[in-house]
Amino acid sequence: MIIGFDGDDTLWHSEREFAETQAELRSLLSRWVDDEETNARLLATERRNLALFGYGVKAFTLSMIETAIEVSGGEISATEIHHLVGLGKALLHHPVELLDGVREVVEQLSAVTDLVLVTKGDLLHQETKVAASGISERFAHVEIVNEKDPATYRRILERHRIDPADFVMVGNSVRSDVLPVLDIGGRAVHVPYEITWEIETVASAGLADFPTIATVEELPSLLAGWGLELSR
Repeated sequence: MIIGFDGDDTLWHSEREFAETQAELRSLLSRWVDDEETNARLLATERRNLALFGYGVKAFTLSMIETAIEVSGGEISATEIHHLVGLGKALLHHPVELLDGVREVVEQLSAVTDLVLVTKGDLLHQETKVAASGISERFAHVEIVNEKDPATYRRILERHRIDPADFVMVGNSVRSDVLPVLDIGGRAVHVPYEITWEIETVASAGLADFPTIATVEELPSLLAGWGLELSR
């Protein structure tokens, strides 16, 4: 059994920093629109830009700037635009904070099987976060991808000669970490984070059956039930 892990909001905090930055955007634009409108306009901009900019802080920052210009009718000042750029830079420099229990679980599992980190987003920023996490050496392979879909997972597993039937993916996003892996014949474990980006949400109706655990600390016992030997 080979275990795959998502990075953002599965191993380390990410979305809460985006949420705090978005709150600053709402405050900045409050003289033009209310908070609900700002959220809706930003989400629409992000969806529109996804195919061009991909995922990550840089894409988010560009979408904030575009939203601010559109919402304000071009009235927003250069100083305020510069402030938004600064917010994006602050996100890029934010320290990596592991979720509770992650270090211990990763160390335990890496002692008995190979681990694969599959994380999505801007290459440079994700490489920086992986290096700063303090647990990168526990992973046999690190894959930074533009999108997590069945084709991407197939390529990763084929490259590392992993049978999908032997692969378990662990992550906070049903859309990106669970459904694509189930689609190619693997297994997946959902570990919800406190905040879910709207673009990562999926309708619950008709979803395949998969286990959900409250924290990553519950993972070893679940995997043991699936046959993983937790000691050598």
